[in-house]
Amino acid sequence: MATAKPWLEVINKSKKTVPLSDVTLRYYFTADDSAYGVNCVQTSKGCGNVTQKLGTLSGGDSTATHYVQVGFGAGAGDLKPGGTSEGIGLQLYRLDHKKLNQANDRSFNAKASHYAPSKLVTAYLRGALAWGDEPDGAAGTDKTPPSSPAAPPTGVIFDNFHYAGPDDPAFAANGWQARSDKGGPGIHDTWSTDGVTFPAESNAKGGQVLQLRASTDGTKKGTKQSEIQSVEPDFFTGTIAARVYFSDKPVAGLNGDHLNESFFTISPADKSNKYSELDYEYMPHGGWGAPGPRLDTTSWRSGGGKPGDRTTQTQPEHLTGWHTMMITAKSGTVTYSVDGRKLFSHQGKYFPRERMGVHFSSWFIDLPFKGRRTWDMRVNWLYYQADRTVSLTEVNKAVDGFYAAGTNHVNTVRKS
Repeated sequence: MATAKPWLEVINKSKKTVPLSDVTLRYYFTADDSAYGVNCVQTSKGCGNVTQKLGTLSGGDSTATHYVQVGFGAGAGDLKPGGTSEGIGLQLYRLDHKKLNQANDRSFNAKASHYAPSKLVTAYLRGALAWGDEPDGAAGTDKTPPSSPAAPPTGVIFDNFHYAGPDDPAFAANGWQARSDKGGPGIHDTWSTDGVTFPAESNAKGGQVLQLRASTDGTKKGTKQSEIQSVEPDFFTGTIAARVYFSDKPVAGLNGDHLNESFFTISPADKSNKYSELDYEYMPHGGWGAPGPRLDTTSWRSGGGKPGDRTTQTQPEHLTGWHTMMITAKSGTVTYSVDGRKLFSHQGKYFPRERMGVHFSSWFIDLPFKGRRTWDMRVNWLYYQADRTVSLTEVNKAVDGFYAAGTNHVNTVRKS
């Protein structure tokens, strides 16, 4: 099995009302030779209110070297006497995406087909053991819930891309899809989900990233491009930021491609008379007859591709490595910045006029030569604050808070 799928339930058997933010749970397993990831798939409490952290037992036995610790934010509410959290569906997976061996996992029960009490999962109330039998090595670890993360304000989206793959149900549940349809840009009709993965990354916050791979042998038939996109157009005015890794050279094969590594917001695919689009496009070796490296920042009013449809500015600089890309759109002004450094600002008719979806993509402008080569673009996290101009310092503080709490995904944007 590629993922473990523990389902947990909290039942309050006391005579007092218990805030779920005072409760932590632990599911124990034995780690194989790999880093691990965990996410929430389904819960009536909202996965944004369920935190997940991985921990290690220093003196664990052969069935419990690690654990998943589950906590709850303030938005999860309270449990009255006799009340239940209902089912909390989790996924545990290896970041190398190999199959799991659950046979020696302490908390795994291969015979379980329905909810039943299990002493091999432990529960704590304000750090004190309230249920279950702890394995060796658990006594000295901290089970106290972190300071209860306050329910995030309205208008926030955060995602750290902790998914098992593009077919992970949490990926779809959190509003994402990997592109596999026809069309452009780049080499038309070559979009594939094969290049969308979520590997371990030691230089990324949280240790896991979204990876978008573009590969080719120089022919259309041998080309695959990658893109993910949000299903709903949740993004409008305010501040949107992402930590992105741009590549200046392929991970394999000959260098020199006219590659486009993109982060952008765009109107839905159906036709609109209020078309809006805000783009970052990094081209390490240029494209469209212009040399690289170059970063194009472009705001569009129409998708026709004509010069009058857009306002744009090009930055001729190398951006290989990790960078925080940020766009603010507020009070009629759009500003693009990289790592807090302002690049381009404009007012007027190119200000967005309707809600947009967000996309990340890696694609070839053309195929100038033959031979196999592979390019990887990576994304660490995405953050959006609707209707507010937020500084880079404020963005980083909010993102750090989500990581510290073990929150993988939040969306409190009001639906139109």
